[in-house]
Amino acid sequence: MKRMWAIFKARNLEFIRDKSSLGWAFLFPFLVVIGFGYMFNSGEKPMYKVAEVVPEASIDQDLFHKKHFIEFIEYESIDEALKKLSLHKVDLVVSYSDRPTYWISETSPKSYVVEQMFLSSQRELRPEENMELYRKTTKGQEVRYVDWLMGGIIGMNIMFSALFGVGYVIVRYRKNGVLKRLKATPLRPWEFLTAQVLSRLVLSLIVSAIILIGCKFAVGYLMIGSYFDLFVVMTLGTMSLISVGMLVAARIQSEELAGGLLNMLTWPMMFLSGVWFSLEGANKYVIQLANIFPLTHMVEGMRKIMTEGADLAQLGPQLIYMIVSTVVCLTVSSMIFKWE
Repeated sequence: MKRMWAIFKARNLEFIRDKSSLGWAFLFPFLVVIGFGYMFNSGEKPMYKVAEVVPEASIDQDLFHKKHFIEFIEYESIDEALKKLSLHKVDLVVSYSDRPTYWISETSPKSYVVEQMFLSSQRELRPEENMELYRKTTKGQEVRYVDWLMGGIIGMNIMFSALFGVGYVIVRYRKNGVLKRLKATPLRPWEFLTAQVLSRLVLSLIVSAIILIGCKFAVGYLMIGSYFDLFVVMTLGTMSLISVGMLVAARIQSEELAGGLLNMLTWPMMFLSGVWFSLEGANKYVIQLANIFPLTHMVEGMRKIMTEGADLAQLGPQLIYMIVSTVVCLTVSSMIFKWE
């Protein structure tokens, strides 16, 4: 414990004394959240989303599908689709099971626009029928883009901090001969790696907590669930990303190679893990690839807590994946770790 505490303390002091890195870790997330919050909260979005529940192949769909600026997403459960509608993740829900029935959100202005587009296509097919008989409504709290974005920004900040703050630093230690000197001490590889994990975990969680508090006053993001559950997801997600950084840096000696490999991981995760935009309706192969990344499960878990009020019991798959990936990556890292 004394050896791990010494490494833990030294790494924290190194980070705190680097004023530029410390300042950027706080400043960058604030700039992104505030900037995107003002840019995308005007409501002027050209794209609409329609959820179709078990659609049947019929001409009813064809005319509606020809409308511009609409994305169609298929759901098997009407309850799941209505939940998305209440959260303003889709603008209209249509079911073709028996007769065309549709739902709109009374609190969403976009629902009204898509409803008129849907009705116009149906009136061309059934001019004699009154489509209002099949109209149903739902209500829900509006989720602004900045509310939806918060989980992604926190996750992205943790990702960069975990991968580069651990993976790149260890490679730099190896190249500068720091690890070679530590090898001459009683310090074991797993003790060194554990201290690095705990150091980066504590720093990342403190920075993320400050960002959450600051953004709450700056933009007032939506928080339906529990902050404790959010903290648990953030902790497991941070550990899983740190373990990936450890795995990359276990044997690499070149800082350039480490930087290239870490960038090769961070950029796909940033664009495929749902940080900036939703993967609802994306190609199934893209979704399968995204599910490989720990960041996907952390961001998804955080968003469900913040915008849907989910608890830890409802996030079982995400939590299990992050725990398993952490154990596997840390075990392999300690086995292949190289001092020199």
